Amino acid sequence: MKKRILSGMRPTGKLHLGNYHGALKNWVDLQNEGPYDCFYFVADWHALTSDYNDTSQLQDYTFDMVVDWLSAGLDPEKSTLFIQSRVMEHAELFLLLSMITPIPWLERNPTYKEMRAELAEKDLSTFGFLGYPVLQAADILMYKAYGVPVGVDQLPHLELTREIARRFNHLYKSVFPIPEPLLTQVPKLLGIDGRKMSKSYENAIYLSDSGKALQQKVASMFTDPQRMRKTDAGRPEICNVYAFHDLYTPWEEVREIAESCRNASIGCVACKKRLFSRIQEEMAAVHERQVHYRGNRKEVEKIIAEGTGRACAIAAATMEEVRSALNIR
Repeated sequence: MKKRILSGMRPTGKLHLGNYHGALKNWVDLQNEGPYDCFYFVADWHALTSDYNDTSQLQDYTFDMVVDWLSAGLDPEKSTLFIQSRVMEHAELFLLLSMITPIPWLERNPTYKEMRAELAEKDLSTFGFLGYPVLQAADILMYKAYGVPVGVDQLPHLELTREIARRFNHLYKSVFPIPEPLLTQVPKLLGIDGRKMSKSYENAIYLSDSGKALQQKVASMFTDPQRMRKTDAGRPEICNVYAFHDLYTPWEEVREIAESCRNASIGCVACKKRLFSRIQEEMAAVHERQVHYRGNRKEVEKIIAEGTGRACAIAAATMEEVRSALNIR
């Protein structure tokens, strides 16, 4: 039998190339190449932990996210795609796990402090934001996932899930396997202004960007700040455009671009034009599928319904075991 893995994304806006290379492309690889039974979910309840004050676009973001997943290559015949809030057992398990999770475990979570600092303009002094790692644990443990694909920076989250699972198994009954991290290499892609690529910074290149919109964004990307003229020698190792070339351009051409940059035989404008062509070329199939799925909403809704049905069946069985272990049947 294939080992089950699980991961999710918060629907807080359009997906960008950072999301694509940081998680989504790896999901597709795991689906196609790994011996895994893949479960991927839209974490719409998690979106409320930081964006609870405006839910007007949540349903649109949810639909668009599934469209982007399918367009990127996730196959509903190979992966189970579902929406968190449609599996009500997640809320029940979250409640029960919150009863046994010590508050200091949550307060020392490094991401909790980082996100509060990063989103200082939002009021995150809520129980939902403090307790979101418990909801995350419920998401993972519900499906008795063998593994969770994560980057190194997400390891503290998964370790908290592992601790909660151990505590439950020790207090009551061994219901939950301890999930393993499936470490993934996450390329560091910055936004067009040189900061972290983020929707909130308005510096992102989105999966849906093509043609003139994509060309304009690539043309405005920050490069080596010391290279003021074409005749100035460049430093490709610190240039964000070169980092993108490393992902989209064949290796032999990447080496040639690096050398040409260092000896000033290629200017930033020409380098960006080549990058635009490479991104446009690789993303063409994704854009074609986006057009198809956006024009066939019923097909997407059917995929979501079928995936959610499979998730609900597993969740119902898990909660029977949990209630039995807690003597609250």
